[in-house]
Amino acid sequence: MPWDKQYDETEVIEKAMRAFWAHGYTGTSVADLIAATGINRGSLYSAFDGKRRLFLTALRHYDKLHRRDFLARIELEHAPKDAIIEVFTLAAALRGNGTTPAGCLLVNTAIELAPHDEEVAGLVQSSFDDVEDFFKRMVERAKRERTVPQSLSASPAAKALLGLFLGLRVLARSNADPATRKTIIAQAHAMLE
Repeated sequence: MPWDKQYDETEVIEKAMRAFWAHGYTGTSVADLIAATGINRGSLYSAFDGKRRLFLTALRHYDKLHRRDFLARIELEHAPKDAIIEVFTLAAALRGNGTTPAGCLLVNTAIELAPHDEEVAGLVQSSFDDVEDFFKRMVERAKRERTVPQSLSASPAAKALLGLFLGLRVLARSNADPATRKTIIAQAHAMLE
């Protein structure tokens, strides 16, 4: 008789994602993952082949929910220029609480693992490239709508917006004061005026 899973895989991935998000890859032990997910060591290794594969699965899960789905919703609900500002405003408002850790798992991973892990670096860079593409697309659309200056070059603006955005996410992780976060939003807004 084949072994039957006694857990919801998506729920396990979500719980593991939150553990890695809160404590980083290095700071999250297999024992921490067992405690966070509620599955035993054998199930963890059988389903995910260990901590590293579970981390990569959790990172992809995070990327889908907190980057791809998030940006798609913003793009759908807002005019292009407003979408850019909304991304910054929402990112500045995100603070760690009882259910959501501070900062961004992708940014945290970029700092912790990407310099030393080619596979992780590729995942992180692909995500950052997609965020830059989002900003570029929004600037191009805003130019067509004439809501930003025609002299604004989409590609350099997108790179600068990405830099500001990633800086904002790092500052969110370190619980930067609200005035600093507002200054970054104001700078992003000023680029579009």
